[in-house]
Amino acid sequence: MEHTHLGRTGLRVSRLVLGTMNFGPDTSEEDSHAIMDSALAHGINFFDTANIYGWRTGEGWTERIVGRWLEKSGRRDDVVLATKVYEPMGDGPNDRGLSARHIRQQVEGSLRRLRTDHIDLYQAHHVDRHTPWEEFWQAMDTLVAQGKVLYVGSSNFAGWHIAQASAAAKGLGLVSEQHLYNLAERTAELEVLPAARAHGLGFIPWSPLHGGVLAGILRKSRRRGSGSEITAKRLADNRERVEAYEAFCDELGHHPATVGLAWLLHQEGVTGPIVGPRTVAHLEQSLTALDVHLGESELARLDEIFPGPGPAPEAYAW
Repeated sequence: MEHTHLGRTGLRVSRLVLGTMNFGPDTSEEDSHAIMDSALAHGINFFDTANIYGWRTGEGWTERIVGRWLEKSGRRDDVVLATKVYEPMGDGPNDRGLSARHIRQQVEGSLRRLRTDHIDLYQAHHVDRHTPWEEFWQAMDTLVAQGKVLYVGSSNFAGWHIAQASAAAKGLGLVSEQHLYNLAERTAELEVLPAARAHGLGFIPWSPLHGGVLAGILRKSRRRGSGSEITAKRLADNRERVEAYEAFCDELGHHPATVGLAWLLHQEGVTGPIVGPRTVAHLEQSLTALDVHLGESELARLDEIFPGPGPAPEAYAW
């Protein structure tokens, strides 16, 4: 497993990130523990979760599953553990957002559920338009000083949010941005990815296979349908491109999911995509992307099939 620095920090993380969003709702606790065992055995040391995962408001179902594994395995020191704060964790007016109060309450809840005394990377799950950056950094700097959080990251920020947050920080500031990015959805290339590079943030793509559209969906749909309504709509919006993509993957001799992940690993500034396996077999499939080299001609062909938006502001101005 190749490891790289998380942005401008000295922290080294694996080029694939283990996403845990399926743990609980779609994957049993036993199978989730087996996936984490396998991930660590293969050198994946970067585990990502969120207080909202599990989708039972206030329960932190997925964090609890991860926490019980950390306690049982005794491997906490081998894992770079990331979680998030912002989404509603209750019905009260202060049970959401990035206020100092909510951040303080939620970090304590995450620490209890994860059965640990610190979070390696604490991420704002979304920008909070009603909380000033000074308040956000007051809360985060306090947690860092207390040793409860080591690094602070963001998720789903715009490029100008990254710039604002970075300007308001007195210390290290944001070290990473987790963002929607894949071959079929390349809007991040306009400003978010350039902003992350400019400010020294690691860039962590989520939904690297566009909800399964880049994972050989045409082969699957011929056997058992195209999955959820959202996935079916994404396929309908991209069908011609997906047909060309899967045909090109056949020419390369690689599974479409492997090529989709490999493409992300070839993009400048990308730390590593988040893979969200539901089974150990899914995880092992993701690992094959690490061994795929895409040359200039292959990357150019993928750009032809799924063209990016181009740089800002040229993409939308003279």
